[in-house]
Amino acid sequence: MPEIHQSIAQHYHERTKYDPETLASKSQRLDWAKQPVPFKEYKIGSTFDLKPYLQESLETLAAQPDAQWWQRLSRLLFRSYGLTARMPSMGSAVYLRSAPSAGGLYPAEVYVVSRGTPLLPPGLYNYQCRTHSLMLYWENDVWRALQDACFWHPALEGTQLAIVVTAVFYRSAWRYEDRAYRRIFLDSGHLLGNIELAGAITDYRPHLIGGFVDEAVNDLLYIDSQQEGAIAVLALADLLDIKQNLSTGCTALPSATETNYPQIPDGELLKYFHRQTQIQLGVTGKLNLPAVKQEKSLEDKYNFPFCLKIPTATTPIDWGENLSALEVTIHKRRSTRAYSGEDLTFDELKALLDFTYQPQNYIDQNLDTSPDYFDLNLIETFIAVSGVKGLDAGCYYYAPKAQELRQIRFKNFRRELHFLCLGQDLGRDAAAVVFHTADLKAAIAQYGDRVYRYLHMDAGHLGQRLNLAAVHLNLGVSGIGGFFDDQVNEVLGIPTDEAVLYITTLGRPR
Repeated sequence: MPEIHQSIAQHYHERTKYDPETLASKSQRLDWAKQPVPFKEYKIGSTFDLKPYLQESLETLAAQPDAQWWQRLSRLLFRSYGLTARMPSMGSAVYLRSAPSAGGLYPAEVYVVSRGTPLLPPGLYNYQCRTHSLMLYWENDVWRALQDACFWHPALEGTQLAIVVTAVFYRSAWRYEDRAYRRIFLDSGHLLGNIELAGAITDYRPHLIGGFVDEAVNDLLYIDSQQEGAIAVLALADLLDIKQNLSTGCTALPSATETNYPQIPDGELLKYFHRQTQIQLGVTGKLNLPAVKQEKSLEDKYNFPFCLKIPTATTPIDWGENLSALEVTIHKRRSTRAYSGEDLTFDELKALLDFTYQPQNYIDQNLDTSPDYFDLNLIETFIAVSGVKGLDAGCYYYAPKAQELRQIRFKNFRRELHFLCLGQDLGRDAAAVVFHTADLKAAIAQYGDRVYRYLHMDAGHLGQRLNLAAVHLNLGVSGIGGFFDDQVNEVLGIPTDEAVLYITTLGRPR
């Protein structure tokens, strides 16, 4: 077999690109009889009902410390991934959650691991969002095994709770086939964004851990790794316990880079790729990978010569007393189905960018000034402006460190955006379309093939912050994970090294 120079992550990305010449031939009708159920059920276990604690106010529970603890955990889980609406669909119902998901398929599962608290026995819990309860399905001390699987991450030393996010692959693959891997991690990034913000509301600080031995965490949770896999661990620090006010730590570790792989049939690429991105222990039981140092660049990546530079610094969004408006926004968030085509104001766009990329401006509102991502230095942002008052139509690079837009193309791209977004009217009628990109080759050189997970979860996390800021400002917003990959770079003038990860459309809802 000839030598293969592309890594499996590059191969996967190239092979799952949408192309206008081949997309029609690849499309197939969905087998609705095989539509997956987006909920996990356990036949044996003990249920901890969290619903009663959603109704009570903090004032009512002031003299009940146990009830206060339960209320905080209840609100954290509900705002992260709870059911927020029931929508009729084809004679049945679709249950919407606080985090958005492509096609309403919700591939992520949420588990809680307890070290053992006075109120939550040690063991493994699955969050049952339909009943808003925790299902204790394994009561035993598993914390040390979790620490071992996470290479004794310091965030797990002093904390008592952890959240593990897994992906149930078929839930998305049923509809999106091999490309579903991208959407699974974008959806999980939405969830991580919610967990981070819900933590601020409830006085928890989630510490993100992306480097762990996959097989060990899967075995810990008793899940079938052929169908489901752990993708993120979050040590949950209780900010009301001074001992758990921890400094931030390493969020991402590298995996190997696989370049010697066989021919992989369609339909098997997703699972094969996931296996190759796992971190495994060597024969000695030790991690045999280079350490990664996350260096924070002082300058933005692109500074195009002679481009127009427009400052974006603005007044931060006010999320209300005790973040009450943020909590309401998480609950009422919906993806916009259609835009009116009307313009946004430049002030509105600046506010969206401020909340998404400038967390240091929200310290007075008790939001984390440096929330955990895997590595935001790898993510770039481009914005196609079609209808923003005070901004010329065109494509801009957003420089978050300088807080400015740098124009790289002058043109109204509405027609092209309609095409690039697979003919979706959302692309055509949006006032602005945000593109998150990454230099995939450079990212793989730093973190191995596992970086594909990190990039898409970080892009989804940023997308969720855009979602919530837009909904709070009564604007329309919708993410798009399906697009003509190469044509985006060509049409908008985005450098060819930048792989497009995610698109978020913004506008006025119809």
